[in-house]
Amino acid sequence: MSMTVVLLLVLCGLSESAGRVLPLVARRPNVSPRLVAGLMMTGTVVEGTVIALWPVGAWVVADLAQPLVAPDAAPLPGAVGLAWTPASVAPLLLAAVLAFPLLGPFLHLLLVAGVGAGLAGPLAAASGLGWWTAAGCIAVAGIGLAATVEVVRRLIARIIAGARKREAIV
Repeated sequence: MSMTVVLLLVLCGLSESAGRVLPLVARRPNVSPRLVAGLMMTGTVVEGTVIALWPVGAWVVADLAQPLVAPDAAPLPGAVGLAWTPASVAPLLLAAVLAFPLLGPFLHLLLVAGVGAGLAGPLAAASGLGWWTAAGCIAVAGIGLAATVEVVRRLIARIIAGARKREAIV
């Protein structure tokens, strides 16, 4: 992965994190700046990692789906997987900016779907699967990663809420 791709992934993670943390800060103005900075840094790492893992997850799903969907298809010789390029990850930076509430969740979803469709061609070519099957693998990987992050996020919120509740009782 080139430095340009890493920088774009960090910026995408920061923007996605800001889209999640800043509405929280707007609702609770007494939140300490140190906590906001910690949430932003943690969110940047998590969101950037999830975006970076999307092509890897799609490649894994394609490997699992290949024997079921196209048993006679063979990956290209020397194909090692799917990776981000600066041109493919740059639209996600715009998608992350659009993630702010009330600024366009539909546009955010549409742009992410467009990036996924852009990844389907290289995945289909590298894995030997059809374009639609590759697009399905990308969708499954993206939805799986998003669901995993959401479950972990909600679990952490419940743990924190439970700890505060016990602290208030004592």
